Amino acid sequence: MTSDKTLTRRRYSETKKAQVLAECCEPGASVAKVALAHGINANIVHRWRQLAREGAVVTPAKPPAFIALPLAAPTGLRTAAPAAAATDIRIDLHRGALALSITWPTSAAQELTAWTRELLR
Repeated sequence: MTSDKTLTRRRYSETKKAQVLAECCEPGASVAKVALAHGINANIVHRWRQLAREGAVVTPAKPPAFIALPLAAPTGLRTAAPAAAATDIRIDLHRGALALSITWPTSAAQELTAWTRELLR
């Protein structure tokens, strides 16, 4: 079976690529939705993103920025010693029926790291 349709590769300008990549960097943006909105296969956009990370493609003009989100205060949790929570590191380990709670001063965080590393060996 032969086809009369000739296969041609679509080419996109660097400006178009930069626009699509910038839209993908927006908070909450989906690569698939952005690609669909522009009539481009999502795999192509993923490839452009990979090339942009490697520095081979024009990167978006607007870099991603930090977005501060307000967090609601936890409800139903015990706050026995708020001052101790700010100055101590607390670790709760659970394995089967065994529960281990460790409180460690933040001033000795390096020692906690070494102790934890030895514990997990």
